[in-house]
Amino acid sequence: MNILGISAWYHDSAAALVQDGRIAAAAQEERFTRIRHDAAFPSRAAAWCLRRAGVQVRGLDAVVFYDKPLVKFGRLLETYLSFAPRGLVQYMQVMPSWLKQKINLPREIRRHLEGYQGPIFFGDHHESHAASAFFPSPFREAALLCVDGVGEWSTTSWGVGSDARIELRARLDYPHSLGLLYSAFTWYTGFKINSGEYKVMGLAPYGEPRYVQTILEHLIDLRDDGSFRLNPDYFNYMAGTTMTSGRFHHLFGGPPRKPESRLTQRDMDLARSVQDVCELVMLRLARHVRKETGLRNLCLAGGVALNCVANGKIHREGIFDGMWIQPAAGDSGGALGCALYLWHQYLENRRDPIPSDSQQGSLLGPEYSSQEIDEALAAFGARSEALEQDELIRRTAQLLAQGKVAGWFQGRMEFGPRALGARSILGDPRDRQMQSRMNLAIKFRESFRPFAPAVLREYVNEYFEFDDDSPYMLQVAPVRENLRIAMTEEQQALFGVDKLNVPRSIIPAVTHVDYSARLQTVDEARNPIFHRLLREFHAQTGCPVLINTSFNVRGEPIVNTPQEAYVCFMRTNMDVLAIGGRLLLKDQQPPFRDDGAWKTRFELD
Repeated sequence: MNILGISAWYHDSAAALVQDGRIAAAAQEERFTRIRHDAAFPSRAAAWCLRRAGVQVRGLDAVVFYDKPLVKFGRLLETYLSFAPRGLVQYMQVMPSWLKQKINLPREIRRHLEGYQGPIFFGDHHESHAASAFFPSPFREAALLCVDGVGEWSTTSWGVGSDARIELRARLDYPHSLGLLYSAFTWYTGFKINSGEYKVMGLAPYGEPRYVQTILEHLIDLRDDGSFRLNPDYFNYMAGTTMTSGRFHHLFGGPPRKPESRLTQRDMDLARSVQDVCELVMLRLARHVRKETGLRNLCLAGGVALNCVANGKIHREGIFDGMWIQPAAGDSGGALGCALYLWHQYLENRRDPIPSDSQQGSLLGPEYSSQEIDEALAAFGARSEALEQDELIRRTAQLLAQGKVAGWFQGRMEFGPRALGARSILGDPRDRQMQSRMNLAIKFRESFRPFAPAVLREYVNEYFEFDDDSPYMLQVAPVRENLRIAMTEEQQALFGVDKLNVPRSIIPAVTHVDYSARLQTVDEARNPIFHRLLREFHAQTGCPVLINTSFNVRGEPIVNTPQEAYVCFMRTNMDVLAIGGRLLLKDQQPPFRDDGAWKTRFELD
């Protein structure tokens, strides 16, 4: 049975194909259109999923959408009426797209999936999140916690999953939202909502929690069980076109930071403060859910579940024995969750958990044959060396050990926002200058942004205060004390991003200013070739860790095709590209001018 799950028209649209309960394919639309966080109907992602599985549109048994548009439409109308006439501008901006597309979703689905005549189902937004977290997890029974901006009405929900069923037992409703609170500070500190939250989390360790009490006293009424209410006087997202109100700006001493302007200590302190509040809420929610359910394991989803610092706090508190977090925890994962919900819960098919998980390393996207890679490189006149896999791995590890930065393009693309060793840029974490070099000269992004360590699973406990699986880069843990470098008095007196160039450990490029790191544990079962590269790097250097960051530059999605990989390689200061069975060195390549002409030669189907 072929079930196509769809998420669309908010942010990070995606499609996922489930065949007889197995995840056959999943991808975000942005990877095909090259529009970051693309919200459009995932026509290209859906078409690719069907091609991958050899299924025609007419061969689909069901299509399921990840939420209920009519319920969401009702929430929007009720909100605008409640704040009339203040909400008129936003109403006029939003309503045309609803009246044209979203309110006639069955028609739109059949228009984009030409020839489909089968049934169309609609899931509940938070049930789709919960299903995406529980059904692929290794647990037969688990507590469920979903926290995001907003679905139809729900912003926070919890429940239980058992065998092939989930049940959400409690929820908080809009406008009281932890995700929207975090997004308000994201907007106020000058970053884009629905993408800049990562930056706020990365900026937080440079600040001090000066505003925590202010937030708790004025913005959020937080209870012991993790439930809360926001004070609407300080926010503008209910009826306006901005996230925060004048009263919010007065409370925190000034207007919002202008995007791209210089970051101040106040911005860093605000980031630290809202991050601390987020962690406090998540810890209280987790304790309450453990108490109410009595279950030993926890599954997390929703956009806030991408806050790996909060996840790490829950893990270190030992509230649950086991945790599993959906790697596509945001709206893209809803496409997968609603398809799995239909298969297991609606159609009552059995579920057999896999001891690791059934997410397949989240390597669920497109891959390219040797012939396709060779043809793409030949069209650019690229100079490459064909190598057997063992030699490719040995040479790449050797070049990384020499301080080179390598693009790594192997196998199926990742589903979700993180590069996990298929579409990655790699570097040596022992190099003190590597973080700054990779941020500024390769990623073209802010220098304070941290990089993640990919570490062999069998060595994680030797380098980090962590002895568990974190295969999807969704938990933060401290670097072990014996590997840290003590700061001098002069260094301790530094403020803000001045702390950036102070080495904190023997792997300084992946050690954040608070001695933490965002972990990806790598095992042979989920990603055998990346595991082999790490083993080879360890054999050559004695270090089982590599820097792993996504294969893209600022403002662009992760590369999908060999053509995009080569262009990104040539546009940046990467030294090496290992793509399929080919190894390319930058200094051997012909001159390259990115005039965009290459795109017309490689139009997507």
